[in-house]
Amino acid sequence: MREARAEDARTEARRLIRDLLGEERLSAAALVREAEAVLGADRVARCVELARGAPLTRRSAELASLAGLLVGTRELGPRWWERARGGKPLVPDEVLRSATAVEPWTDLTVLEMLTAWIADDAADRRWGEPAAAVDLNSWQAEDRVALPGGAAPGDRIVLSFDAGGRLDAVVVRRPDGDLGSNLDFDSLRYSRPAEAQWSWGVAAGLGPHPLGGEDPSPYGTPVDAGAARTLRAWALRHGAGAAQTGPEWRVRGDVVAAIERVDWMWRSGEWFAWWRAVSALVDGDPVQLDARLAEIAAGS
Repeated sequence: MREARAEDARTEARRLIRDLLGEERLSAAALVREAEAVLGADRVARCVELARGAPLTRRSAELASLAGLLVGTRELGPRWWERARGGKPLVPDEVLRSATAVEPWTDLTVLEMLTAWIADDAADRRWGEPAAAVDLNSWQAEDRVALPGGAAPGDRIVLSFDAGGRLDAVVVRRPDGDLGSNLDFDSLRYSRPAEAQWSWGVAAGLGPHPLGGEDPSPYGTPVDAGAARTLRAWALRHGAGAAQTGPEWRVRGDVVAAIERVDWMWRSGEWFAWWRAVSALVDGDPVQLDARLAEIAAGS
């Protein structure tokens, strides 16, 4: 069942990518070529530089952000990069060049932050600026937003819940005669840049995603052999097949490919500890690796 859900997600992601980018092959090289034609070579070179600087376990997320920026720039035009946004002191081009974190997005990478901006701006252009933001960790539907003056039953109020994510609150008349609102969860929708970011990341997977100019390739760096044997054996004991784990893990690329194949996110909760351990293995963090191996040993 979990494997079926994972494949369903990838199928939907591939469908969206074909719709948004017209791409059948989801390689990093193809994405970069397409982005250069829309964003310009200098911007894309800087995006690639930032992606190279990210841990290999984060590279796919950075490239997914580039996919979002590509689709967003197609929609809003290249002038978007030159305009100040929301009273912030730096325009997107300056943020990209300086890799400056801007409040309140400092928990995101620069590319993720820029994609959040362009996804929201595309959503505003398509559906209008949201009246308020709601947290969908709470599924309470009633009266989550103050009603504007002149509201009438049947009116729809656009709300935000995520970068590029919108839904409507529908104005209703309560039995006591007062006006209220109900969230319409069927109206959940995302702007095209947000869809591109999600779908590229899911469809292309964790990688490996080699980028031009990397010599030697970081995916060819050897990993700790003992830790690799331990983590591969753990995956086999806990339900992953030999075809998913692949042969012996010798280099970072072997581990990244195996992480992608085992669909760990769709498995039981104990796999999160495994993910933290293999991430430390790929990223070459011996302190974290030792701590995560001890965590796995204690839970086995």
